[in-house]
Amino acid sequence: MNQNIVSEELDFVPTEMFHGQMDGGVLLLCDHARNDMPFWLKNLGLPKSQLDRHIGYDIGARELTLELSKRLQAPAVLTTYSRLLIDPNRGEDDPTLVMRLSDGAVIPGNAAIDAEERRQRIETYHRPYHDLVDGTLDEMMALAPPPVIISIHSFTPVWRGEKRPWHATVLWDLDERAVRPVLDGLGNHPDLCVADNEPYDGALKNDTIYRHATRRGLANALLEVRQDLISDDAGVNNWANILTPILNQVREEPRCRTQARYASRCDM
Repeated sequence: MNQNIVSEELDFVPTEMFHGQMDGGVLLLCDHARNDMPFWLKNLGLPKSQLDRHIGYDIGARELTLELSKRLQAPAVLTTYSRLLIDPNRGEDDPTLVMRLSDGAVIPGNAAIDAEERRQRIETYHRPYHDLVDGTLDEMMALAPPPVIISIHSFTPVWRGEKRPWHATVLWDLDERAVRPVLDGLGNHPDLCVADNEPYDGALKNDTIYRHATRRGLANALLEVRQDLISDDAGVNNWANILTPILNQVREEPRCRTQARYASRCDM
């Protein structure tokens, strides 16, 4: 890799943080916030229309995260790059960390990626996000009881020709402390179709929640909202109206602010 490319890599900031009350009891995360790409990678050989699809990022998730951050006065940590560059919601040893094929789209810039390029992407883009989350959590836990981690995602309305009926879902693994109040709160809206651990299972070792919540014993929930429902400002505001009182209740629940260890699952 020549010196110019190294300089261009350094000019691309892989994370962004929106500050809030560090003792406020909740940290918001957004793994797939944007579909940006360092320009020297030339969109990995893809047309921009592919990056604008759900394979490039979680449509609407960044806007919803920022609106919730504002309303809750909560800190939020987000990535700035497309998940096709490297997926921050995967462990460093995950074979799907850098995708060569995604929902029928071949990713030319990933087709011949070697171990050295993979390592550079981890160090330049993936690891800084997780380091920022770790540092933020350390600061929050030094100031107050453990925060609840809420990770914001979105899912495509149609997958492989099948319509998905849910408006929102909650993903989780071992810890139900924050999950149950979120599901109960969403369940108070009779017009919503809400699912538990759909369309994916929340048990994925070394993903973001596992790495930062499960290993630390912190209450958590991963929220998935259907993308067509948060693709514009009106949709984002509607879902912020729904979620803000629910998340306020979660962070005020004493058992969600009590640290618990899950050592049997967290050994590395």
